[in-house]
Amino acid sequence: MRLLFTTVAFSLAATSAFAQTVVQSCNRTVVFDAPPKAAISNDVNLTEMMLVLGLADKMVGYTGISGWKTLDEEMREGVSQLPELSAKYPSKEVLIGADADFFFAGWNYGMKVGGEVTPETLAPFGIDVYELTESCIHIGEKDAASMADMYNDLRNLGAIFGVSDRAEALIGGYQADLDSFLAAQPALETPPRVFVYDSGEDAPFTAGRYAMPNALIKAAGGRNVMDDLEKSWATIGWEAVVERNPEIVVIVNYGTVTADQKRAFMMQNPAFADLDAVRNDRFVVLEYVEATPGPRNIKAVKKLAAAFRAN
Repeated sequence: MRLLFTTVAFSLAATSAFAQTVVQSCNRTVVFDAPPKAAISNDVNLTEMMLVLGLADKMVGYTGISGWKTLDEEMREGVSQLPELSAKYPSKEVLIGADADFFFAGWNYGMKVGGEVTPETLAPFGIDVYELTESCIHIGEKDAASMADMYNDLRNLGAIFGVSDRAEALIGGYQADLDSFLAAQPALETPPRVFVYDSGEDAPFTAGRYAMPNALIKAAGGRNVMDDLEKSWATIGWEAVVERNPEIVVIVNYGTVTADQKRAFMMQNPAFADLDAVRNDRFVVLEYVEATPGPRNIKAVKKLAAAFRAN
């Protein structure tokens, strides 16, 4: 099943008159009197959420992709008619200059706490902001990351743009597909211990309980060895990794250091020789777009579930 632009056959017929829509965006209540007409999304995973909902014609561009990542063929096709307005995080001037009326971003996904681009700084220019649910931990309390975070964003975007039927069809399809796949998997005696290796050699950057991989690992039947880390993504010491002895290492693939290079670093470092994951060469690669909240989380859970059950 293709997860992107043909996952669910939904009607593109116009919905009835748009009613005033109220959505919760982190700690803010945002009111929309009409669907946005000039939206901008930041990062590849957020842009993909817009695309699967069929919202490309409501966008004037996207930001924050080519500065760190490359687009695969299907994603390139989806944004072929849209300009990338900024290779990395956009400035306020970029968003204003594009005559945007909506910015779909998150904290550390295009916005920084105390930075020049925030919901408050954009409001005077008529630019509404919807914040990625996973990122809300950076400005307040929230539960551990879960698959519900991604579904929540699709549902809220559907409401904002007046395409709730499309959103519900997508969510229902994703849930049914994943439930069916997982039901067919052999039971695990115990959840395998899993470490997420994003980057860094002197000290690893990894996923804590509030980052999406924590939810993906749990959904697939495993346990993130850093699930007690009260952070989203954070740098830790290698000592903690060695102490917790992961059975499987999940590598996040993006940037200038390849997944193969990250695996080789761990496999060839004597300090990691006794790790179960290294001794048994058990590594799983997730692309950045799979490891961050978005439609490809379904593929990521399937990939992890199969790897957790492999000999």
